[in-house]
Parts: sequence; structure tokens; C-alpha cells
Amino acid sequence: MADPLVRFQGVRKTWRAGGPAAVEALDLDIARGELLTLLGPSGSGKTTTLMMLAGFEAPSAGRILLEGRDIARLAPHRRGIGVVFQSYALFPHMDVAGNVGFPLSVRGVGRADRDARVARALAMVRLEGLAERRPSELSGGQQQRVALARALVFEPPIVLLDEPLGALDKALREEMQLEIRHLHRRLGVTMMYVTHDQAEALTLSDRIAVFEGGRVRQLAAPRMLYERPADAFVAGFVGENNLLRGTIQERDGDECLVRLDCGPLVPAQAADCGGPGEGCVVAVRPERVAVAGVAASDLGGGAWPATLQEAIFLGDHVRLRLAFGDGGEVLAKRPAGAGALPDPGGPAAIAWPEGAAFAFREAAPRV
Repeated sequence: MADPLVRFQGVRKTWRAGGPAAVEALDLDIARGELLTLLGPSGSGKTTTLMMLAGFEAPSAGRILLEGRDIARLAPHRRGIGVVFQSYALFPHMDVAGNVGFPLSVRGVGRADRDARVARALAMVRLEGLAERRPSELSGGQQQRVALARALVFEPPIVLLDEPLGALDKALREEMQLEIRHLHRRLGVTMMYVTHDQAEALTLSDRIAVFEGGRVRQLAAPRMLYERPADAFVAGFVGENNLLRGTIQERDGDECLVRLDCGPLVPAQAADCGGPGEGCVVAVRPERVAVAGVAASDLGGGAWPATLQEAIFLGDHVRLRLAFGDGGEVLAKRPAGAGALPDPGGPAAIAWPEGAAFAFREAAPRV
């Protein structure tokens, strides 16, 4: 990446000497104008990374560069970075204009210029006419917009957003996801966004860094991350996947045959796995699993026998749970109204397209 806006170089963070690392060996670049999301479970290091960039935590080792300048030991107020927290952190005694204008006040911006910039920031987030209201008079979505306007008003080089939609209900959260996405595209401002919500990350991001155990497991565009996960953790964490344990029987370059623990022999892409005799996990997305209400023998090669255990109607699709092999289970999804379903307990067949299954090293050893 040529001339990144932000660069983490060998960054490490520990909370005490000799203790485990919250962030380990982090090398990460953020391009100018992109929206990069840090995605991972609780304790994975994503929020610690944001806090180190914001200046609220100091790295134990490594460098953090902003526009080529090392800011790792610079005080937060001297970095000029906008931050939006989940709690919004609005001043209850100030009106909306006062909250949005506060970063300008502490920077000594004159009243006339400040008022003009506050008005522009409120227009960006569609809050014109609410400048005199107090935070307690606003909805959760409006408060979130105020916090975003405050982070943008002084035109920072980057805006950091730490779980900013976590306190909103599902419908409002989805609305605000699109609002932030459109605002980012319209303004071209660089953003780093922290979330544990996979759908949110896929909706918003130009790129996603998946964190686990203080390290980045994969950094990619949303579609690549979803369709070509780098390892078993990413495959299991991003979206929904059938994760079927087995043993590699044959391997030829990027293709392999895997004998699943539940019996069937299946082909898979050798994404991140060893050779013959080694254990692995085969991942296949539920939406890639085709289901037919006939015996597998009636379909010829490439299909495996299964038995429908449960069908759940979820509006736009039906979720199917099928017994597979000896004690195995596979989930499938199909559009609602896409044809008749197999009879529960009756013969069924499942299959997936060539290249839809991936073999990975096991995330954890067997016991």
C-alpha cells in the first residue's frame, strides 16, 4: 500500500510485565479514504488497537505512524483524531450545537467560524433544526449522529468508531449502518471501525481485519473474506459455516479428498491444511448446500444421502437441519418457495458445487 495514512509497525501491547499480549506483532496499514473494520470476539485485541491509535493506551513495543509521523508517545489531544464511542459521551448540560462545537472551542476557533462549521457538520448527519436541543431530548439514533458530527467537525485525518451502534435496536442499527456507509462515501473521510457484529462489518467495510488472540487472522475485502476465509477460525466466525471434521486422504496441489469423521468422502479446496493422514476441518456455507427430496442414489455421483431433521421458516428463506453420515449434521438454506422440501425422516440428498468446500487445519486439537 503506497503512502498509507496510518501504519502499525510491530505493535505489541501487554497489561503487565511478563503477562500475555493483548495485541501481538501487529503490522497493519490503513489507506487514505478507506473504511477499515476491526472485527473479532471480545478480548481479541480490536478495541485495544483502536485505543492505542487514539492515544488512550500506549503500546508496549512498536511504532504507530500517522501521516508518516510516529505518534505512539503523543498525547491524545495532540493527535487530532476524531473518536466516537458506544456511549456517545455527550455533555448532558450542553445543547447539540455546544456538543458538536466543543472540539472547535478547545482549539480556539472563533465564534463565527465555529458556528458555520457546526452548521455544516449537523447538515452532514441530517440534524438541521436540532441545534438547541439537549441530548436527553434526542433519540438514540439522533445522539449517535451528534457524536459522529462532533468527531467530524474539526476535519480530522481519521475518525475512530468503537462499537458506535451497540446500544441501538436492530432496525435503527441497520439504518445507521447505511447512514455511516453513505457518509463515508460522500465525504471520503478515513475511518477505523470496531465491532463484533459480522453483518455490520460486511455492510460497512472496504476491508476487514479479523482479530483473534491479539493477532490479525485475515485482512481482506468483505467478499473475499466471506468466500475465501484464510483459516478455520475465520470460516467459523465470519458468517455461518458447516464445519465438518475429517482426515485428508489425498492431496493434489490445491485440491484434496477428505474422509469425514461421520463417514462420507468429500472433495475440498486445500485452503490451509496438511497432507494425507492429517486431521482437518471442511467448511461449506449453508447457502451452498443443495437439498433434494430423493435418494442420493437416484442422482448419481456427487450427492450424499441425508435425512431432514428440521425445517424452520424464516421469512425470506428456510433453514434446514439434516442428518448426514454416521452422527453428522449439516445445515442448509434455501429461498422460501424454492420448491418442495424433503419429507421429515424420509430420503434426501445433499450436494454442493465444485469449489464450495474448503479444508483447513483444525482450530483446536482433538481430545
